[in-house]
Amino acid sequence: MLKKGVPNTMAEIHVLIILFLVSIESATIIPPQTDVLLLALFATDQYRAWLLLCTAVAGSVLGGLGNYYIGRYIRVFEKKKWFPIKPQYLARAERILQRHGKSTLLLSGMPLIGDAVAITAGISRISPALFAGAAAISRSVRYAALWGLYEGLF
Repeated sequence: MLKKGVPNTMAEIHVLIILFLVSIESATIIPPQTDVLLLALFATDQYRAWLLLCTAVAGSVLGGLGNYYIGRYIRVFEKKKWFPIKPQYLARAERILQRHGKSTLLLSGMPLIGDAVAITAGISRISPALFAGAAAISRSVRYAALWGLYEGLF
């Protein structure tokens, strides 16, 4: 058993890679698993919390950018017979984002609605850098709050 704050470097690298991959997955349409994995990793007391948080945020932002680019190029398919989303729904999502402004991008890290925000940001052709920055802030707050809850800060 390792002492808290004294990491086993190879084990930590493996855990960080797994956390990064799960974070990418959880930022897509597939239901999130990162929160559960983070709590489990916090509970082991074997890994540096700040490094776990940074890895989760990086993977999650990358996954969110995947959704952003899906939205960016989704209109290529909207005239196809098999395309499941009606054009009026895409237009409505775009109007909602325009009405509420770019601060809406800060919701991209929220469970359930984050994917829709990311896809809509892509449809609206918001700057990828602006989206990534907002997503990083949003996801950082989410994972830091999760860590705070684990540590009993709230």
